[in-house]
Formats: sequence, structure tokens, C-alpha cells
Amino acid sequence: MNTTLCLDQLPLQEVGRVKCVRNSLNSDLMARQLEDIGFVQGEHVQVLKRAWLGGDPMVVRVGLSTFALRKSEAQLIELEPIK
Repeated sequence: MNTTLCLDQLPLQEVGRVKCVRNSLNSDLMARQLEDIGFVQGEHVQVLKRAWLGGDPMVVRVGLSTFALRKSEAQLIELEPIK
């Protein structure tokens, strides 16, 4: 896995580790919400399923919880390889 991979790029069923949740002027609130629901540094994540057309939204497992995320939300979550 490339070290600059974002969650929206993670192949199905592969496991990554959250490196950080990026925020910008338009996404500060979203970044905090993602962290609040469990996307925190070191947590394992996995893309379980993508919508049939366009892959948006996607079903993601973080820790023991499962969520549906939009691609724009998943792009804020940077991953690092699991060693």
C-alpha cells in the first residue's frame, strides 16, 4: 500500500491504518465528526463494499463499527500501511 493512500483509494477487503484525518477550510467540521465516530490515528479500517455505480457511497469498517461514507468524506482520511 502506498503511504499517501486515502480511504477512498483502499482496495476492497484490504486493511489499512488511519494516519490522520485531514481538514481544510471547507471540511473542518467533517474532519471532527469523522474523528468522533472512530477514525482516529492507529485505528484499523477496511472498505467492505462500494455502491454499484461510481462506488459512492462505500461501506467501511473502522475498529468494530461499520459506517456508510461518501467518497468526499473518505478522501479526508489518510492511511498508512500495516507492517
